[in-house]
Amino acid sequence: MDGTSSSRAGGDKHPNEQLTSWFMRSGWSKGELARQVNRRARVLGAHHISTDTSRVRRWLDGENPREPIPRILSELFSERFGTPVGVEDLGLRTARPTPSGGGVDLPWAADQTVQLMSEFSRSDLMLARRGFLGSSLALSAGPALIEPMQRWLVPGPAGAGVLPDEEPPAAGRPHRISGPELDLLESTTAMFRQWDNQCGGGLRRKAVVGQLHEVTDLLQETQTSAVARRLFRSAAELAQLAGWMSYDVGLQPTAQKYFVLALHAAKESGDKPLGAYVLSAMARQMIHLGRADDALELIHLAQYGSRDNATPRTQSMLYAMEARAYANLGQPDRCHRAVRMAEDCYSDIARGDDEPGWIQFFGEGELSAENAHSYRDLAYVAGRSPTYAALARPPMERAVELFAAQPDYTRSYALNLVGMATVHLLEREPEQCAERTGEAIAVARSMRSERVNTRIRTTVDLALRSYGSVADVVRLADRLQQELPETA
Repeated sequence: MDGTSSSRAGGDKHPNEQLTSWFMRSGWSKGELARQVNRRARVLGAHHISTDTSRVRRWLDGENPREPIPRILSELFSERFGTPVGVEDLGLRTARPTPSGGGVDLPWAADQTVQLMSEFSRSDLMLARRGFLGSSLALSAGPALIEPMQRWLVPGPAGAGVLPDEEPPAAGRPHRISGPELDLLESTTAMFRQWDNQCGGGLRRKAVVGQLHEVTDLLQETQTSAVARRLFRSAAELAQLAGWMSYDVGLQPTAQKYFVLALHAAKESGDKPLGAYVLSAMARQMIHLGRADDALELIHLAQYGSRDNATPRTQSMLYAMEARAYANLGQPDRCHRAVRMAEDCYSDIARGDDEPGWIQFFGEGELSAENAHSYRDLAYVAGRSPTYAALARPPMERAVELFAAQPDYTRSYALNLVGMATVHLLEREPEQCAERTGEAIAVARSMRSERVNTRIRTTVDLALRSYGSVADVVRLADRLQQELPETA
């Protein structure tokens, strides 16, 4: 008994028909759902949870689990079906919200943005230590997500607590942050970004959240407008990175909340390309969750908002993400056009261009990877089309080659090894698929990225379904259990 469940109000239990309906449609067995709950609980830090098939059966029979299990189930079913599935939709009771609350429809005002970032980062740090990270959040999608984000484009008043650039500090006022201190803060953010690329989101996420909380403290002091803009830009980059790391380790509602806060901070900084970058991260998350229509809306919003000042590299990245969305929507002509636009914009990049650190990741390897995944996704949508699989192969091979030579991008290397393995599956090459997936397992063991691990497991499952009698695939499945077990 893991102590994670309680009886329904009044002590009467009736079969939970709503949860049973979602469960039956998911295709999961009770054991598989139990394993996924345990794995997600470990990501949250709730190590006391140890669910088994008998516990799942009791939930279906009407027992109401205690937090964070209702929210874990909400996340798992949301990801499975590509649409938000709330706790209430599962016939379970809703947890009392934390002070920072959930939702994405937040006020577009500087002082409230600072307060919300401060509250959310503080509660994240506190709740992570107690093992209930993200338990009060739910994913937003559709109009509930897109309409609040559209207000990014609406001009707003300058934030409170900001002095004109030329006003000297008043006598007795606490010393404000200096230029060298701001430089150090920005270089620290760049270091965090490098750690994420190398090690995955699991190792340094709390450090990034802690740094974000420190920046919100600085923003609550009176600053000149130039300093406030730099601080808001740093807060936006840190919140985006905290969201990206949360996404990488499987904390989807937490990731979305950080992305929204990052967009608000980017707006206050006046940095529209940075806001577009945040929206592209949100779009990538929506593609991961099967919401390509939402992803496309977010990308178009990013492109429109940054149309006058985005660099060719940023424009190329946005077109590549647009292609991914069109591929997942099964629109090949528009996907091809977006791929061409991404390549054209990339060719316009001039050596020595002064570009922000957050876009430096988007080099030839990343462009090749995105375009390869667009064609790979088209192949799946088109019923494992050999034509699109053949289009995906050259850029995927190029991405693997380039990332193999870049030790700073370990996670990208692992993800593209898995991508190459899926292309081999589409081309009916199970031995090559097993080889590439085995290489990805070796890389995955050096980092903490649930996203990489999940993609490896999914690829092995697909290989077993189609080629379960092939010796290399059988050995791969055994290796996965030994070297990357779900209980790790």
